[in-house]
Amino acid sequence: MIDLKLLEHLETYLTEHRLTRFEKVLSQRTKHFTVATEDVYQLHNTSAVMRTCDVFGIQEVNIVEEQNSKHIDREIAMGAQKWVDLNRFDSVIDCISGLKNKGYQIVATTPHTDDCELYDFDVTKKSCFFFGRETEGLSKEVLDAADCYLKIPMVGFTESLNISVSAAIILQHVTTKLKKSNINWQLSENDIHEKRLDWCKKTIKSYDEIVVRFYETNGLPSDD
Repeated sequence: MIDLKLLEHLETYLTEHRLTRFEKVLSQRTKHFTVATEDVYQLHNTSAVMRTCDVFGIQEVNIVEEQNSKHIDREIAMGAQKWVDLNRFDSVIDCISGLKNKGYQIVATTPHTDDCELYDFDVTKKSCFFFGRETEGLSKEVLDAADCYLKIPMVGFTESLNISVSAAIILQHVTTKLKKSNINWQLSENDIHEKRLDWCKKTIKSYDEIVVRFYETNGLPSDD
């Protein structure tokens, strides 16, 4: 449970510009859609996907690292790792199970299956878009578990796109369509409070000392 008095106090350490920016960004954030990358080999691809999620308001990114485990490339992510939530998994099966338990349908992005083209995609369903390895694509586990197969229409000789480009095209389309719908796609009030506190923690210098001093001054027990 978020201590709203603490949150209010912490936000006094932020500039008016930063507070306004937080409010504006959070008003456009969603968990209606999320993204998962599966064993992406090139580090810059995962980082670029994360940056794309931040740009289009996707709050959570799921990273499966059964074979390839690397740190996020901060230069390419351009700070996006501070603003989006990363869920890391050692197993694609665990990732799929966790997402389905949260009510997400599994959407396999692939150019090889005739199921649904991007412009026909039903944005009303809570969905996780899976992107696979650079060369092999998505695993059999993801393809077998998928509730929907999604592809970007292509008319050239090349039959695939870089995953960060694919993610950008898909997310730009589905989020634009979502925000024109009547779906309740925004973060819950509690989610917004959690992110405000989290972003304060990542922004304010001497955060821990300020929190301790706040509880000591007010004679209140710390959440710790």
